[in-house]
Amino acid sequence: MASSNYSKPDFWSKKAFSEGYPARSVYKLKEIDEKFKVIAKNCAALDLGAAPGSWTTFLLRNIGEQGRVVSCDLNPLAKTVRGSQLTFIQGDLNEPEVREKIRALGPYQLVVCDAAPLTTGNRTVDTARSQQLVEMALWYAETMLKKGGSFAVKIFQNGGQQELLKKMRGLFDSAKGFKPEACRSESFETYLIGISKK
Repeated sequence: MASSNYSKPDFWSKKAFSEGYPARSVYKLKEIDEKFKVIAKNCAALDLGAAPGSWTTFLLRNIGEQGRVVSCDLNPLAKTVRGSQLTFIQGDLNEPEVREKIRALGPYQLVVCDAAPLTTGNRTVDTARSQQLVEMALWYAETMLKKGGSFAVKIFQNGGQQELLKKMRGLFDSAKGFKPEACRSESFETYLIGISKK
């Protein structure tokens, strides 16, 4: 059976490991921040679906000495992801108890979510599951972001992004789609970015 390109370390994967990140996804957040300036110095950031922890690591390296990061995932972060400014909550983001723990540590100036559903190979099913994750992340942004805060979330293309962008434009001064160069060419993932919560 032929191995998937996803199993072969590419340029971005090798770069990530050499720079101490658990996964290549870090460069997507780096591009998002370079373009939209979502990471404010000394901010409180919330990373949803954070494992193995590349986005959390990037946030910890870039938020400043007074900043802090709250991360949550069903799975633990990589052992290398740690820091005095990090609070990790292991659990289901849809559970009321987990939501209350996260809310108690807020509010936040930034909410990010690079979570992807377990894929089935059925694009219709996978995009629907991705849309559910985006709606969950948007709920966190709507309820826990400070005024002026930013939001970035992954979505599978054709997963209802136009409707979601329309909703985001009601919540943020600006909302748009963005596909970082670090996304694999065969991937149908893209990102929705909300700037300056109203």
